[in-house]
Amino acid sequence: MRNKRAFDLVLTMASAIIWVPVVLGASLLVLILSGRPVYYRSMRRISTGEPVKVVKFRTMVRNAAQIANRETVSVEEAGTRFLNISADSPLYTRIGRLLEKVALTELPQFTHVLRGQMSVIGNRPLPQNVMDCLGEEFADVEDRFLTPAGLTGPSQLVGRDFITDADRLMLEGEYCRGALRSYSVRLDLLILVYTVLIVLRLKRGFEPAEVKDLIRRYTKGATAPVLKPTVVVVPVPPAIRVTPPRTIQVARPIPAPRVPETATQTARDAAGARMAAG
Repeated sequence: MRNKRAFDLVLTMASAIIWVPVVLGASLLVLILSGRPVYYRSMRRISTGEPVKVVKFRTMVRNAAQIANRETVSVEEAGTRFLNISADSPLYTRIGRLLEKVALTELPQFTHVLRGQMSVIGNRPLPQNVMDCLGEEFADVEDRFLTPAGLTGPSQLVGRDFITDADRLMLEGEYCRGALRSYSVRLDLLILVYTVLIVLRLKRGFEPAEVKDLIRRYTKGATAPVLKPTVVVVPVPPAIRVTPPRTIQVARPIPAPRVPETATQTARDAAGARMAAG
């Protein structure tokens, strides 16, 4: 995941010329129009570890956390196990509603990226009580934090109001597993660019299946067809009995006894003498 960390640092520092002035300007507007505190800090899960204090712009009234939380808003009432506050809720301040509309609420979280706690692209931080509520129905909810939380992620390409809890967790788990399997800088860039275009109304939101295909395309996660092994039957000829070669002993002729050369010559002389005498 070192490539992802390098991408986060390069992008965060290179874009500081944009996001730092925006954060300062938005902070001033919140201070003037809504008063203190300018930022809202709360304990959130951003990884598989313990919750940490995460910062963002305060977009609601000061006591909103006591009015709307996972204990006070039932799943049936909210229609989701994620705690999504409706955009038309009276809990939003005027400047807060504007910041939410243009997706600038989480911009201060670039400081968490610089500290190495979060990533630019990842799944959104969540309170522990929301994670517990999701865990009552979805056993694999922890998969969404296999990689660090981010400012924007795959589910933001669909929109929280247009996605079911099951589809959102499916996309979030798919992204984390894909990043661990084969991290893609291009995928993170695409998610960032598409987020900006959707916020600016220059592109329509995606369908969950489209985002899933996008993730798999860039993380080598496309499912290949499973080929069943082909069994080739090779006919085996009947066994041929091979008789080992037998040793045949051939009788060798017995050589005639050798007669010494001198004896042979003596016999010849005797035979010649007899013929002469006769």
